Amino acid sequence: MTMPAVPARGPSPPPGSAPLLLHIFPTFAIGGAQVRLATLANRFGPRFRHAIVALDGRTDCAERLDPAVPFVLLPAPPPGGGPARFLRIRRFLRDLAPDLLVTSNWGAIEWAAANLLPPRIRHLHTEDGFGPDEAAGQKPRRMLFRRLVLRHSTVVLPSLTLLRAARETWRLPERRLHHIPNGLDLARFRPDGPRLPLAPPGEGPVIGTVARLRAEKNLARLLRACAALHRDGLAFRLVVIGDGPEEGRLRALAAELGIGGITRFAGHVSDPAAAYRAMDVFALSSDTEQMPFSVMEAMASGLPVASTDVGDVATMLGEEGRPFLAPKDDRALAAALRPLVTDGPLRHRIGAAMRARAEAEYDEAAMAARYAALFEGRGGSE
Repeated sequence: MTMPAVPARGPSPPPGSAPLLLHIFPTFAIGGAQVRLATLANRFGPRFRHAIVALDGRTDCAERLDPAVPFVLLPAPPPGGGPARFLRIRRFLRDLAPDLLVTSNWGAIEWAAANLLPPRIRHLHTEDGFGPDEAAGQKPRRMLFRRLVLRHSTVVLPSLTLLRAARETWRLPERRLHHIPNGLDLARFRPDGPRLPLAPPGEGPVIGTVARLRAEKNLARLLRACAALHRDGLAFRLVVIGDGPEEGRLRALAAELGIGGITRFAGHVSDPAAAYRAMDVFALSSDTEQMPFSVMEAMASGLPVASTDVGDVATMLGEEGRPFLAPKDDRALAAALRPLVTDGPLRHRIGAAMRARAEAEYDEAAMAARYAALFEGRGGSE
């Protein structure tokens, strides 16, 4: 998607009198934080105006925003480190003058730092997890920087794991922290409805996953787990939905493992709800997650989930889904997938339980109400 040019006098917000929210994303490609904003913005409609900056220029998730949402995509100030970069961000904030600055994850932390000097804009920071460079543990320098920069901000954490990190390692004031579990549109993500013809030719149930093809998602683990099932003579097909820098390597690995013929790399899909309905089992193979939207969307779609035991996934799946959790190991993930591939009645029973759990725990209404209060300056700590 092409971003509009910024006038010489400064960035231009969408017209209107509703509160203007400036969202800073490391990327606005499809991902958990980006999907959450689209979900909230679609629900709120014209209640808020949105200016969105994608620091890497990727704006794929904008296609999930409804026409009724007043928004504009703005390019970031030119790159370059040091004081000049800091001053460019300050000038951008001054010229746009949003009612609220919303930053997402570590990749946007410099905007939070630039906002520390007066006149300070009301600030909300969302943290959804860690990249591959912190998958094995947080970096001390980043922990300290978060501690210093976010002390006077409202900080939203979707997972209990991240809430503990904010309390215990970042040592942020309790009054600044808000645990708001993710939610989604249960009327859109449901078991019945149109489905996309995504499965490759062949027989057996369809294992599917939805992810950016990045190192921390470890799709290679899923391919190796599926190759083990294939060697054992199980009939199934595999669909990988999403794009990213690992795609070429993963395609080559699927061919090397002998499952290229039963694997389809479907790329980016504009209607994810219909894509989930093309699956029989959902798989997550990540090294690091917190409260992944893909798992929630699969649950709401009535799918059983086999997953690595990361973040809050065990809590999300509940008692019925925990037998299909696995350590971060190829064989363990294959073992979690096996009964769901071979036992149709089990798939249906667990899938129905997942849908019921999504209805009970992850309706977007509660999430939206709490975010609206924070967007409007109610219920926060500013």
